[in-house]
Amino acid sequence: MPRLLALPVVLLVGLSCSAVAAPVAAQTDNGLMGQLAQLGGGLIVVLGLIFVLGYLLRRVGPMAPQGGQHIRIISSYPLGPRDRLALVEVGGQQLLLGISPGRISNLHVFEEPVVTEGEAISSDFSRKLQALLKRETKP
Repeated sequence: MPRLLALPVVLLVGLSCSAVAAPVAAQTDNGLMGQLAQLGGGLIVVLGLIFVLGYLLRRVGPMAPQGGQHIRIISSYPLGPRDRLALVEVGGQQLLLGISPGRISNLHVFEEPVVTEGEAISSDFSRKLQALLKRETKP
């Protein structure tokens, strides 16, 4: 995919450089005004390329494959301005993670899923979590 984008970019750069260089080469006696025109033309070409490439990258998106993601955030609960709890599913197991600036801690690994895929996530997440934690601590 990057090779496909590289060909139009090379052609565009080559054409733009020759288009800017040809009129400027004909005006060698203008001195300062000719140099300023060449500088302005080059600046316009470079800025145009930046905007065109930015637009193309935004339309194409990241080059990383999107399918087959194995990590899914099921639910997240803020504990404070910078701390939160997150229920994450990785490889069929659900993990409870504590997230704070500079640290992510694995708080619990659930044997049974807390939230199934077909079940809608409701506001009683904390109640289900407490029930599961109490049930696992009892012998």
